[in-house]
Parts: sequence; structure tokens; C-alpha cells
Amino acid sequence: MRKIVILLLCLIGSQWLPAQTTVVVKGLVYHDLNSNGKHDKTEPGIEGVPVSNGSDVTQSDAGGRYEIRIPADDGLVFVVRPSAYSYPLNDDMLPQFYYLHKPKGSPALKYEAVAPTGELPASVDFGLLTGCDSEVFSVVISSDPQAYTPEQVTFYQTDIAEELKVSTDAVMGFTLGDIVGDRPDLFPAMNKATALTGLPWHHVLGNHDMNYDATTNQYADESFEKFYGPSTYSFNHGKVHFFVMNNVIYPNTYNDQQYIGGFSDQQFRYLENMLPLIPKDHLLVFLMHIPLYNEAQWGETFRDVHRERFFNLLKDRPYTLSLSGHTHTQAHFFFDGKDGWKQAEPHHHYTVGTASGDWWSGAPKANGVPVSTMRDGTPNGYNILQFDGNTYRYDYKAASFDSAWRMRIYGPKVVPANGYFRGEFYVNFFQGSEQDTVFYQLDGGEWKRMRYVIEEDPHVCGLRYEWDHAEVLPAGTRPSNPSPCYHLWKARMPNRTGEGTHTINIRVADRFGRTYRDSFQFRAVTVTVK
Repeated sequence: MRKIVILLLCLIGSQWLPAQTTVVVKGLVYHDLNSNGKHDKTEPGIEGVPVSNGSDVTQSDAGGRYEIRIPADDGLVFVVRPSAYSYPLNDDMLPQFYYLHKPKGSPALKYEAVAPTGELPASVDFGLLTGCDSEVFSVVISSDPQAYTPEQVTFYQTDIAEELKVSTDAVMGFTLGDIVGDRPDLFPAMNKATALTGLPWHHVLGNHDMNYDATTNQYADESFEKFYGPSTYSFNHGKVHFFVMNNVIYPNTYNDQQYIGGFSDQQFRYLENMLPLIPKDHLLVFLMHIPLYNEAQWGETFRDVHRERFFNLLKDRPYTLSLSGHTHTQAHFFFDGKDGWKQAEPHHHYTVGTASGDWWSGAPKANGVPVSTMRDGTPNGYNILQFDGNTYRYDYKAASFDSAWRMRIYGPKVVPANGYFRGEFYVNFFQGSEQDTVFYQLDGGEWKRMRYVIEEDPHVCGLRYEWDHAEVLPAGTRPSNPSPCYHLWKARMPNRTGEGTHTINIRVADRFGRTYRDSFQFRAVTVTVK
């Protein structure tokens, strides 16, 4: 009996920290009408706003007041903004929605982390600014700028940030991890570059953003916290609730990989406490770094038991979407019953293309930035995610190219006229999936359907051949080897065409009913038989 009592006490202790290890945070959530960053007597408190310590969630009372417990030596508290409000921003356009409580600061680490915060203030207040409650809006989704050097920061600034500065009407942006390449000391430079977009910007922790000299997972995000605050939090905009999730487990004690994808018990408790506060007709968007699916060549890359637990929490939520980066390829995964999803309609997980493409490799473009075509043939760039209520659409934008460029067509330039030819042509529709359809038409004739395939993109195969057979070392760094492409279609080249120039028109019908068109030409020449 005594063992049972002790076991129960241990279980209770894992859910609620003992009183002597916590402190009570008190404060006010208020409407900062004049945006001066402090509470003036005429500014009202806001009722019903969720406030969290990363696990528990409370709500502000009728006067905007809240109370919540946090660990006494290493805690945080953040506010979950309602749709009608916006977060204050610092000079780098980073949202200010949190308070870190580290009286002694971060432990000694290679890269700069959180300085000692001292005693807990008597009141930790959160001012929210007047926002726009429109249910129709768009956001920028970027991933893996992954700057290893100051030069690569300038590549990102030139190719991504400066383009967005003049070309988007999005209301905010997200980077889905790997802001830097194992160089947290480059965070400030990356923040300055991203701020040029003029957009509020949210960042997800990636495996290359961590403190690798940390001995426990608790301290792996200390440098990230210094600049961006909590690595897991959420907020509302329109009829969308965005969950920013740190899903990198390091150190990894589950297999022989350095890290693995998954969620902590604390994160699951945050989801359990937060989900009941979100209307079921709202879209839940989960932003993470490592994909929810397992990458076949690496075995278990995301913890299967964590994915199952995550899906159980969402079994009665009809509107969901998850987004990741990490792979430096672009792919859609539709989870269904065989994958553990609990609903009839699949869950859509989108691994988006990366800002750095293939790690800033390849020859320079006209703007001096490496062409950096990803291993699946996707050009480096970013996504524009458009919302209308609880529905969404997406468009992929190749950096420094015209926005109309959505596909690359690969095919022979010359074929024999009126003769047998075994060549094929391919269409790589960058943002595509097996739920899209691609057609071709020869010289204005009938439209025929192309076949969806999972193969290596022949354009990328050609890039590898060019680099490996060059007699003079090409400019830039060698691209990576090709990987399977999940947005590729092919068809046989038309046989027995007459001599001359011919045109093949391409028409893509995507899963949202939109149409995209392109074309290419080839010549048919008479072959002289000797």
C-alpha cells in the first residue's frame, strides 16, 4: 500500500511541480491603444485571453488580470493573442508576447544565450495592439535559410527578403526552422535581413538552430530563446489558430541518430489545455521543422508514438494542416487511416521548399546568388499560404524568378521526323502532388493525360552530369545528388511527327480547381539512312 501511495505522489508531481519549485506570475493583459508599450490608466484590460507557461493555460479575468505558476529557476509565460489584436514588435519585426524568467540566466554554452533576468517583476503585463480581424489573409512560409556564413546571410537577404519587401501583401511570415547552420551567433544578422520584409515574423526551432553542447533537451534551445522566446506557443488570426511547435528532440535517446522528431509531455499538455478554447470550425495550422512522416531511408525520423498521440488529440478536429521544412525537398503527405489518422478525410502535411534550396549550391544567378536547385528539382524560394475562413490554398514562388513560373519542362530538343523515338518528356510542377493532374497537347490537338511518377528529376540528373564532367571547375559549390521527386509527371515524346518545329502545350489542374499553363518546342529532323 505504501508503494502505491508513493507512486501516486510521483505521478502527481510530474503533472504539477511542488510549490517550493515554482513562483506565481501575476499580470495584466490590456489593450495598448497608443502602442507605447506600457499600461496607461485609460487602457482597458482584455477578458478571456489565454496565458500559458508552456504547459498550463489560464485566461484573463474581466479586468484582464491573470495568475499562473512557473518554475522558479527556468520558466516563461506568454500570451495567446485573439484574432482582433496583434503583438507588439521589436526593431527586428519579432513579436513580443512572452516573458522569460531565468534569474541566473542560461547555463554556460558556446553561443550566447539568455542573460540573468533577476527577480520576478511584481506584474508581468502584456499589451496587445489593435489588429485586423479579417478572415481573408495570406502569410509567407519560408524554411531552412540555413546560413553557415555571413556571405550566405547576404544570399538570403538578396534572394528572399529583398524580394518580399516589394512583392507581397502577406500579413506575417514564418520560418520553419534551420534559420542558421549551427551558428546561433548569426541569428542577429538573419533577423536584420528578415526585418527588411517589413512583416511580423515568427520562427520555428530547427535542428541546426540548437545549442549542441547542451546536455539535456531543456537547454538545447537557449540561444533560440534569447532572440525568439518560447519555442512552442500559439496564437489566433482570423479563423486560423497557428501552433508554432519545437519538434526537435536533442539529445536523442531513442536511436542512433543525433536528433529525432517528436513532442514533449509538456507540449502535449499545452495542446490538451489549449484545444478546448479554440472553436471547432477554426483551422488548426501546426508549424514545425521535422516532417510528421518518417523518411524511408532513415527509419524512424519522427517518433511513431508521438504522432499517434498527436493524431488522437485531433480526432474530432475537422480542419487541420501541418507544415514542415528540413528535407530540402518539397512534398505533400496525406495521412489516412493506415497511417493512424482518425478521420475519413486525410490530414494534409506539407513539407515546403526551402529558402536556401540545395544549401546555397550551384552556379550564381544574375543577382549573384547560387541557383541552388533542390534535389527534387524545386528552385529555392518560399510559399504564400492564403486563407479564407477555415480554408487554405498555397502557391510556391521561385526566388528571383517571375511569379508565373510554376513548372519546369524537360524534354528532347531534337527528334527524328516520321520515325520511332523512345524519348520522354517531364513536367515538374513545383508545388504539386498526386492529387493534381497534368495534361499535354501536341500542336493544338487533343489533350492527353500525363502519368504521375516518383523518380529523380532529369534536370537535376543533368546538373550532376555537368558538374562531374566539367573540364574546368565550375563556379560555386557542387549540387547534391538527385532524390526522388513527388511532383513529377512524364509522357512519351510524340512519334512520327512531320519535319519542322512542334509545340507541346502543358496544362496543370491542381487540387483547388486552378489551372496553370506552359509549353515547350522541339524540332523533328529527317534522318538520312546510309
